Amino acid sequence: MGKIREKFKELRDKGKKAFIPYLTFGFPTLKDFEALLYVLDSAGSDFIEIGFPFSDPIADGPVIQTSSQVALDRGVNFLRLFSFLKRVKRKIKAPLILMSYYNPIYDMGLDNFFKKAHPFLEGLIIPDLLPEEGEDFLKKAKAYNIDTVFFISPTTQEERFSLIERASSGFIYYISVTGVTGPRKSLPSDILSHLKKVRKKISSPVCLGFGISNQFQARKFKKYFDGIIVGSALIKKIIETYHKKNFLKEFKEFILWLNS
Repeated sequence: MGKIREKFKELRDKGKKAFIPYLTFGFPTLKDFEALLYVLDSAGSDFIEIGFPFSDPIADGPVIQTSSQVALDRGVNFLRLFSFLKRVKRKIKAPLILMSYYNPIYDMGLDNFFKKAHPFLEGLIIPDLLPEEGEDFLKKAKAYNIDTVFFISPTTQEERFSLIERASSGFIYYISVTGVTGPRKSLPSDILSHLKKVRKKISSPVCLGFGISNQFQARKFKKYFDGIIVGSALIKKIIETYHKKNFLKEFKEFILWLNS
């Protein structure tokens, strides 16, 4: 059992569901990102998803794209990420999951990437890597004891569920909508009926992401999933409050409100 599954078992034994916030590495600055990371950890996040900026994303909506462009303009790269994690990892209690597109990893080389990543990361999410095409990647991840997370969406065919589960050693990331990330006032009404189909086929933890932006949505869907993932709403909150003196305080209050 990998570290992520161990954490889900721990949460299940306590009758809890996972709260998984997302931040873009290097946004709004590296210094502020570090401060925000500590806020997420101190506010009781069960995992923290760190997004690695990429210039040509397929799943990121305009809010996260904005944060990624700011970070890229500041010169973010994998060497800076791993140097940063080496310095801060021991201060963070929550397991860290990296979300990155495959191209930067491929450019770095799988062996080089995993050698640098394994001391600091518990999990990896690669939105543009299909389980059918990820044999080498999955072998390396297993060898370095890093869990993998793959997606199921409303349009995923049921015959692919078991394949996706076999590839996912961490959890299944359930995409709530047919589209990109971004805060939404409401989520599709058929999420729960589709979840029932997923549950019949797989036993892995399933976490809901894409679109959760308020306490009502978080509370509603926590009941049915093993965890919820919140990203764009947090980035939006940072953008709106960044220039205030107490923006870290407001950010923490927002996290506690979402996760209450």
